[in-house]
Amino acid sequence: MDKNTWDAFVLKTAPMALFQSWDWGEVEKKLGHKIWRLTWPGGIAQVVKVPARRGTFLHIRHGPVGTIQLDDVIELAKKERAWFIRISPQVQKIDYPGFVPAPIHAMDAEVCRVLDLDKREDELLLGMRKSTRYEIKHASATVKKSRDIEKFIRLYDATAKRHNFVEHKGIREEFDSLDCDLFLASHGGHLAAAAIIVYSGDQAIYHHGASVPNKFGASYLVQWEAIREAKRRGMKVYNFWGIAPDNAPNHPWQGLTAFKTGFGGREVRFIHAMDLPVSPWYVIPKTIEGIRKKIKGY
Repeated sequence: MDKNTWDAFVLKTAPMALFQSWDWGEVEKKLGHKIWRLTWPGGIAQVVKVPARRGTFLHIRHGPVGTIQLDDVIELAKKERAWFIRISPQVQKIDYPGFVPAPIHAMDAEVCRVLDLDKREDELLLGMRKSTRYEIKHASATVKKSRDIEKFIRLYDATAKRHNFVEHKGIREEFDSLDCDLFLASHGGHLAAAAIIVYSGDQAIYHHGASVPNKFGASYLVQWEAIREAKRRGMKVYNFWGIAPDNAPNHPWQGLTAFKTGFGGREVRFIHAMDLPVSPWYVIPKTIEGIRKKIKGY
């Protein structure tokens, strides 16, 4: 199956499945990961081999899309000496035999906030929280698009250290391989906030963000300019990406969730990631991830 046919199937069947897009597979290749693009009648799966210290596994992020022939994936897992197969299709339920809930916290935007872009700009503003509209209107920062990914990386690293979150790997590779924009907000000649927006299918995705503590409304203005650009591009949806689940008061995304929900929109939920053990050694990553989840409290 060629790239155009592949992406057309993803767009039709699972339009929000960024990690099943052909270009995301190219990002994984640049990161040195082995990938396979498996096809069946009525279904596809982009499979990535993850050689983690806690145990090698095959990862089908945001997939499979459509139907799956599990025997093919199990055979591949055994050939690659993987301990388990992890899937996270963008559906509300599955009935695949043998799968168990992955012992990890919500990730890969299984709970996300999306804003439909079928309204005028003034209507979108009216749908936002009053305080969000105020921040946009009174922002004293200036926003521009840029290709200077190193500026973003420096701000991102500082943000990660300040908030003590795990940094994403491969941002440079992602920026080089995907259709995306970098928005930079400055105040007084200093960088105050930034966002990488990925365009995939009919959606614009707020995939990475960074900022310094400020009262200039920079982060709000970056989002608003990104939303406007998405409308200009003809995108149907602006995807704010992951938010904290309702039952996780200790989740580190609580503050980020409050920020994202202020722009209006609606919540979209998919099933939690599921694991299919293919080796008795699966007990090791299951135990390690379970302990980590218990310690973190979310």
